[in-house]
Amino acid sequence: MRTPALVLALLASVAQSATFEPDPLVPIGFAKPPLAATAPVTETLYATTLADPYRYFEQMGPDTVAWMKAHGDYTRSVFDSIAPRAALLQRIADFAGRFGFVQGYSVHGSRAFYEERAPGADEFDLMVRDADGGTRTLVDIAALRANNGGIPYAINYFLPAPDGSKVAVGISAGGSEAASLFVYDAASGAQMAGPVDRAEFGATSWSADAQTLYFIRLKKLERGAPQTEKYLDASIEAWNLKSDPVPILGRTVGRGPSLIPVENPALIVVPGAPQAALLAINGVQNEFTAWLAPAARVEDPGVVWQPFFNRDAGITSIELRGDEVFLLSHQDAPTFKVLSLRAGAPLGSASTLVAPQSNRLIESIHAASDALYVLTLDGVYSHLLRIPTGSTTATEVALPFEGYVSEAFADPRTPGVTITEESWTVPPSTFRYDSAADAFAGLDLGTRPAVEAAAFVVSDLHSTAADGIQVPLTLIRKKDAVGPQITLLEAYGSYGISLLPNFGPRILMLLQEGVNVATCHVRGGGELGEQWRLAGKDANKPNTWRDLIACAQDLIARGVTTKDKLFISGGSAGGITVGMALTERPELFAGVIDAVPAANTTRDEFSPDGPPNIPEFGTITTQQGFANLYAMDSYQHVKDGATYPAVLVTTGLNDPRVASWEPAKFAARLQASGTPNPVLLRIETDGGHGVGSTASQQNALAADTYSFIFWRAGVPGWRPEVKR
Repeated sequence: MRTPALVLALLASVAQSATFEPDPLVPIGFAKPPLAATAPVTETLYATTLADPYRYFEQMGPDTVAWMKAHGDYTRSVFDSIAPRAALLQRIADFAGRFGFVQGYSVHGSRAFYEERAPGADEFDLMVRDADGGTRTLVDIAALRANNGGIPYAINYFLPAPDGSKVAVGISAGGSEAASLFVYDAASGAQMAGPVDRAEFGATSWSADAQTLYFIRLKKLERGAPQTEKYLDASIEAWNLKSDPVPILGRTVGRGPSLIPVENPALIVVPGAPQAALLAINGVQNEFTAWLAPAARVEDPGVVWQPFFNRDAGITSIELRGDEVFLLSHQDAPTFKVLSLRAGAPLGSASTLVAPQSNRLIESIHAASDALYVLTLDGVYSHLLRIPTGSTTATEVALPFEGYVSEAFADPRTPGVTITEESWTVPPSTFRYDSAADAFAGLDLGTRPAVEAAAFVVSDLHSTAADGIQVPLTLIRKKDAVGPQITLLEAYGSYGISLLPNFGPRILMLLQEGVNVATCHVRGGGELGEQWRLAGKDANKPNTWRDLIACAQDLIARGVTTKDKLFISGGSAGGITVGMALTERPELFAGVIDAVPAANTTRDEFSPDGPPNIPEFGTITTQQGFANLYAMDSYQHVKDGATYPAVLVTTGLNDPRVASWEPAKFAARLQASGTPNPVLLRIETDGGHGVGSTASQQNALAADTYSFIFWRAGVPGWRPEVKR
């Protein structure tokens, strides 16, 4: 579909636009909704006095919700008054709707299972491909939505049985991620069992005979229980699909190893492996503790779980193949190493199968019958190693193209590996590696319209941080870009999560219109290994946002952009990064997009998802923990009388990860600071953290975000204006 000439003209002007002074909302005809009422709370922790005028937001009472919705309506009216925004939304929907995406591909028995959002579809459905190549829709999410009043639904996870006869599926509504568990017959598509509630964390494995499902179940909260107990004391339940699930492992069950309340147990049973693994996952901590027991006796109350390793071993991944165990560890190996040993042998007897490498980060391991496949990263680009079964020699397998392997699947019963590869400007494709032929073959999944990747230049740069550290910086711009351009700079920086070359049609459309897109790979992420992660954690957390500031300054110094055309964006824990960059260097940016942000970290642990995040961010119950959290609390660092750039804060009312009161408090505090530039709070009433958002929700968010960027960069025609 051709774009209307008017829209092309407006968008084409982005790259060449003149610089305009920021224009406050009031002079263009908007009556701002009232500032939030204050109910000041003051507390002193370790000689630091904290003022918290919006503490009452945390109760999410009727007045708070009404204030949030009023500001959400106000933000909606602002964006709807931008004349070209409607055409932009249509353009985004048309362009993104041409692509069909597939995720989670795996093969079990004679069937392949995967999620697919077909071109033009709003949701991912669960698909099955039979042995004859025929493809069927197994779980139709659009139909579920239509039959339930139009509320958005999403598949949060699925786990096929080892023989492919059935599949467990977790489905949630309205972005809540509060999944209920169902089981479907793979041949007929009929629902066999369910729903089972409180199954948010998913199914972990099936018994070897495919008759029993093991899954994590949250405890049932008593009336009036503190919200912070939501994710504590989860258990493993066994479900034979004929009667109610039965708790078999966990602290409150009184069976299995002793766990602490914040630990989630995960039971791993692998076909052909005589031993099962029980993992204790401490909130968001990457390292875990593990025990082993005979796979045939996991439901036996008298089974003895033998300790295998604890978190001090630095192990972040485990693979079982028969009686072989493969482990990924960063102990004495900042770029990780691969260990191997026999099940039942002590960890100390493990041999190093793949040694740590100075120029490669070992990212993941995948056990197939013919080999162990190991994915590594060189910068942000993937490489694949293959270690044949019975060998200790690794050889590199050439990938289909230079990019990032975003998914990989291997089965210890069958040879080969399936990967999904993509890049910043190349849509994802799924390939199957045939070890006998030493070649990849495409699986013809998804829909990939032609993309002119050659029209863009991807530059892998480095910026010098304040302490002299070289911070990786990815810059993508049009090949013919000349002079300073509007630039959107993204950063994250927590949990060791890396920002890697993932393809996004909405970002590609922004690039096509002359806006540069950059990624600052700040410390706290995992791009350069464990030391890089720790260098942006705890007392080192300020490195995270100061790395972002360094990347921003570098882009300006290189002539890529100017401070009047530079926008920063981050979401969730990335809200710490952009929020603190905003409060520390407000003059450096034209605008800030702060999506579902962790913005009030000294209060995080009092939210439902707070206790599981303590391993990453700390707790105010210790002096050092408080000092670290206070340093990264952007809400507490807002200053009255400061001039902040325009800010767009987003949240979903059903967010289970960052409670919606946290972004709301930050927006309210910024508005009350007296900054002359707009602070907009965008509310998704039928959304959450973004997990499972529909395509239409993503399109609308992109249209609002891009309109915000064009407006604040001074692009002619993009100023909000009330029609009189």
